[in-house]
Amino acid sequence: MQEINFDEAIEEILANDPRFSREVYLFVREALDFTQKLVVKDNRGQLRHVSGQELLNGIRQYALQQFGPMAATVLEEWGVKNCRDFGEIVFNMVEGNLLAKTDKDSRTDFQNGYDFTEAFRKPFWPQSKQDPEMKNVS
Repeated sequence: MQEINFDEAIEEILANDPRFSREVYLFVREALDFTQKLVVKDNRGQLRHVSGQELLNGIRQYALQQFGPMAATVLEEWGVKNCRDFGEIVFNMVEGNLLAKTDKDSRTDFQNGYDFTEAFRKPFWPQSKQDPEMKNVS
């Protein structure tokens, strides 16, 4: 079996689906590695398959760690506007033989993820803007 070259596989993916930038595919691969480390830590050192929801959580944490308050802006620049887009990216990578999936995995695993404003922007808002019950004091 021929070893899959990541760059060549991404080029083929981009030729078939140009919605997302090359950089986001590299980011998702790194975010998966980040997520797997979290899973191993939580699973007493045992590696196991990462679910779509777990990957979304890992992507959120990794994006905040890497890009801070610019996370949403960077993702939007790469063409990612919601969690469903991450599902498209992951399954493009599955179809390009860059990632594996189980029979239980599907694109719909990524549909009910988080709101990007809540996940990537709100953590950096001033406290007064985060708490809707606080009244504007003049």
